[in-house]
Amino acid sequence: MKHTIVIVDDHLLIAKALAAIIEPFTGYQVLYEVENGKALQEKFRQQKNIPDIILLDISMPVMNGFETACWLKENHPAVLIMALSMQDDDESLIRMIKSGAKGYLHKNVHPVELLKALDALVKKGFHYPDWAASRILMSIGEEEKKPAIRLNDREVEFLRYACSEMTYREIGEKMFVSPRTVESYRDQLFEKLGLKTRVGLVLYAIKIGITPKV
Repeated sequence: MKHTIVIVDDHLLIAKALAAIIEPFTGYQVLYEVENGKALQEKFRQQKNIPDIILLDISMPVMNGFETACWLKENHPAVLIMALSMQDDDESLIRMIKSGAKGYLHKNVHPVELLKALDALVKKGFHYPDWAASRILMSIGEEEKKPAIRLNDREVEFLRYACSEMTYREIGEKMFVSPRTVESYRDQLFEKLGLKTRVGLVLYAIKIGITPKV
């Protein structure tokens, strides 16, 4: 079964080019392209054909990427948002993540990297390339180097692994514990930090200056 994708971009040629690049990818299918968030809303109402993934441009007329991501987050939280933009400023990156994007890539990314990003998005629930993580660290890592909530050594170690591309089973192998124990670390942190997703854990780790462990 293929994962369905919708491309939201006001540049028709770019949207069509992206669709053509994705077409041969095994396991993925582009349903349609629309020019902005408002058009996406209308398409959702008309077709009721909600995709698994949205490839979302930031700078668009009528309803931009930030507004669209916030709307999707509120009304269709299961849809995975991958921001694709020519912008590489810290403010756009962080604002997009806070708006609900689970991934962020430059539009000039190589097709191979796009496929890897899509695979990571559906497998892990998020994908932020190294450059994006570095930008987040530089922008907000200095805000709070120490956690306001006390974490034990194992929780910190788990957080470092959680920032990587590893599955929970792979994290368990690194920590020499069972997958169930890894899940208990995750659940403890969810409760302690008031979070619900792995993406939330990653953003928290970045905020307090915890870097990925491989």
